[in-house]
Amino acid sequence: MSTDPHSQLRALLADPQAPMATISALLDDTDDATRKAALFSLNAKEQSALYDRAAAAAPWTIDDLVPPSVKALTPVIHHGKNSLPVFRGFQKIVCRPDDGSARVFGFNEGFTRAIIGPGYFVAKNTGLPTDGDASWAGRGGVVVDYFEVPDGPVAAGWPAVKKNTQGLQRFVFAGMRDYLRRVSTHACIGSAFRGEKSFSSWFVLCRDA
Repeated sequence: MSTDPHSQLRALLADPQAPMATISALLDDTDDATRKAALFSLNAKEQSALYDRAAAAAPWTIDDLVPPSVKALTPVIHHGKNSLPVFRGFQKIVCRPDDGSARVFGFNEGFTRAIIGPGYFVAKNTGLPTDGDASWAGRGGVVVDYFEVPDGPVAAGWPAVKKNTQGLQRFVFAGMRDYLRRVSTHACIGSAFRGEKSFSSWFVLCRDA
């Protein structure tokens, strides 16, 4: 097998017998830039395969989105690449609220924000009691819920909070939920759903190390 992490990752995804633990170890054992480059090189089919494979990993949690050592209202950046044909690069920028709740506030940053809006969301662990469908936990350890937006202070300098039913962003974010599965210590793979129906769209996220 090639020693190039990009090629190694693709080879592992092409091998149905390769365990998720091997994929996680490959990405954990490289530097931040190489990890991002390897994950961001994946096409839609490979992202879908990674999401399926990541069902075997330990659950991704809001403590992975924002480590407990990070103070409330301090932004943490997750760099993303989705499986869409255009506008593939983006960031999810998140913070813990200052109310001590088991939630994370966040929005989407990228080329389209000036046009469609920030796409605010509230992220929660799916393993906790929730009003959501019981199948949520099977889709991922964290749900990024666009049905909700922050109901308290957000980090300084963030755009104004808007409901996702307002303006052009309703065509992108309204009715959406993303579910996140662990890939490695700093990375996860997400699958988008509109309501309870899969949108057949995936994305990888890498937290700044």
